[in-house]
Amino acid sequence: MERTYHKQEINMTEALMNRINELISHYPEDKRKSALLPVLHEVQDAHENWLSIELMNKVAEILLIKPIEVYEVVSFYTMYNQRPVGKYMFEFCQTSPCCLNGVEDLMDYTCEKLGVKVGETTPDGLFEVRGVECLGACGYAPMMQLGDFYKEHLTAAKIDQLIEDCKNDTIIVHDK
Repeated sequence: MERTYHKQEINMTEALMNRINELISHYPEDKRKSALLPVLHEVQDAHENWLSIELMNKVAEILLIKPIEVYEVVSFYTMYNQRPVGKYMFEFCQTSPCCLNGVEDLMDYTCEKLGVKVGETTPDGLFEVRGVECLGACGYAPMMQLGDFYKEHLTAAKIDQLIEDCKNDTIIVHDK
């Protein structure tokens, strides 16, 4: 598999560094690594929702850990992105309850509607469709996550409305 290198501007603003230091302060000095997940979230949110190698190296430097310790976490969890992604990521749960309730058909429908395959970003950079592991909301299947929020009991009509709301920038995706 060929890897594409994406350049990213690193912008560690004073506000971001203050937030990172506040997160680190929740842990004993000799346990700074414990702040890794929340720090990665903050840094990713401040950098167009993805983390380049250089940005991961910066996080390692701040937390006084080895870069490989950051790479291991970022490559393990699907919530961290290692390349530029769509502004609106439709992350469909692909475990049994959602599949039994038609999520695969809804993913196909969404991909067809947006003109992409799973894992691709639309040419305008607005949308990406992903399949993810259990989101822990089996009683609301089929469902997906969009930003910080779950979208439950999905139908084609609900997908159409979500796409329109995103295109019109009338949807809230983060609770900050």
